[in-house]
Amino acid sequence: MYSLLHHNTFGLDAWCRDFREYKSVEELTELLPELTGTRWFHIGGGSNLIFVRDYDGLILHSRITDCEVVRTTDEHVFLRVGSGYVWDDLVAYCVEHGYYGLENLSLIPGEVGSSAVQNIGAYGVEVHQFFDKIEAIDAATGERRVFVPSECEYAYRSSIFKHALRGKYIITHITFRLNRTFAPNLEYGALSRELEARGITPERITAASLREMIIDIRHAKLPDPDDMGNVGSFFMNPVVSEEKFNELYARYPEMPHYNAPGGVKIPAGWMIEQCGWKGQSLGPVGVYPKQALVLINLGGATGEDVVKLSDAIREDVKAKFGVDIFPEANFIE
Repeated sequence: MYSLLHHNTFGLDAWCRDFREYKSVEELTELLPELTGTRWFHIGGGSNLIFVRDYDGLILHSRITDCEVVRTTDEHVFLRVGSGYVWDDLVAYCVEHGYYGLENLSLIPGEVGSSAVQNIGAYGVEVHQFFDKIEAIDAATGERRVFVPSECEYAYRSSIFKHALRGKYIITHITFRLNRTFAPNLEYGALSRELEARGITPERITAASLREMIIDIRHAKLPDPDDMGNVGSFFMNPVVSEEKFNELYARYPEMPHYNAPGGVKIPAGWMIEQCGWKGQSLGPVGVYPKQALVLINLGGATGEDVVKLSDAIREDVKAKFGVDIFPEANFIE
């Protein structure tokens, strides 16, 4: 048995039957026979996982951390990165070396491989916008396969690896297509407001100062997992039809909202707060007082405790607004 306490940012002391790490594609290939006939699951940094109970199987984790420029053009640099590379370390590396595009994704926890599964995003940017190709291993055959982004069904916090191909491929490397010229994405409201508060015009901002600003914003509203267990944003923001939005907007004219493909996006955190959950708790799991979208471990929480609070919040939002919200976090049983 192996404790997963240090492999999930919510601080759940779940256990697995066996645990394996690998540092290269070759080491991973050698491990594949152990997966035959065995229940297994691959993790990244554990920043988006809730172990509901002990895992009766094998947990895999990548330690592939190589990082190299494989091609350049006048406009782009192509950076191939191992799946076990810490995500925020990659963003820092890119800013330092003048490879641009990922600045808005600063301080997102986790590792590079899981970014392609979850399609991480923040402040108007989704990571799939910068993918050139994704290298993976077929877990059943050991064959290597290269995916291009158009094959991966990327959508809001979603991908083919999270759904149709879940558990079938193991991502080993991602090649990013990054910009050689800095062109900041400042369209997200929180960024423009912060720029104005700091007295910085868009023309004067640098990649380093944008990264610093986003880190400051995230620190202000999200707890450090080392201090308080959490997985960041716990719920996805729902997208509702125009008809449903108009119905809600008539009742709640102060409701924040954003245009989105397929309808209108409403912040789940706002709805949770309207239901009175902000700063409240259920047993050893609570809703963060500074951001209702974040659930926190108040000490000694189990995965089942997290499920109870998640279900209670979802039921209240459904009852008040008639809208279903779904966890962004993955429940592992």
